[in-house]
Amino acid sequence: MKVISYNLNKHKAAHELDRLVDTHGADLLCLQEADTETLPVEIAGLRLAEATVRNRLGLAVYHRENTFTPLEVRSLSLKKSLHDRVLKPAEERMLGVRLRDIDSGSQFIVASFHAAPLTALNSLRRKQIRAALDELSGLGDGLPILMVGDYNYPVFKENLSQTVRDAGYELTLSDVRTYTRYKFFRGHYDFATSVGFTIDSITTLPQGRSDHLPILITARADPRS
Repeated sequence: MKVISYNLNKHKAAHELDRLVDTHGADLLCLQEADTETLPVEIAGLRLAEATVRNRLGLAVYHRENTFTPLEVRSLSLKKSLHDRVLKPAEERMLGVRLRDIDSGSQFIVASFHAAPLTALNSLRRKQIRAALDELSGLGDGLPILMVGDYNYPVFKENLSQTVRDAGYELTLSDVRTYTRYKFFRGHYDFATSVGFTIDSITTLPQGRSDHLPILITARADPRS
């Protein structure tokens, strides 16, 4: 399956979504920093499975309606940074959906994730990621899980990789960096953590109006899953 993850940068890049989905044949679309009150129910044949409602700029997951059926949804408020407490940009930082493949009957979980901003410590973001993965595992015992999004983690990824491995997951970066706005902060911000999936590729797509570049994840559930 093909999954696009995109931080819309305060919804500025929303008009690009139809073209992105059509061009790359995406089966799933995971959004961050979306104005969820104005999101359409359908984008280029993908149906809105769920969007957060308590965020000023929220998360959303779309699915191909003739391929997957959403069964259960879960959002999660994670430990807050000082930025979150003062400016309150995001109450919910993880949105997960359990889906069933219509043809095979198999189930899996996909999630859109947005970690605390760079003003927070990496240690806080690691706690948020671990908490999000623990919550997702409760959506289905032993199901494959794919969590994509903006991890806000451009440096010192060795500690993050170890945290993810300790939780039984794999961290996979895209082929080139995904954030280019500020020279000092350029790097891989948008990537995936997964279990029960083989990640064939993560490709960084051309930049649009957002300060983040969208990524395209090509993945398949492992046979044992």
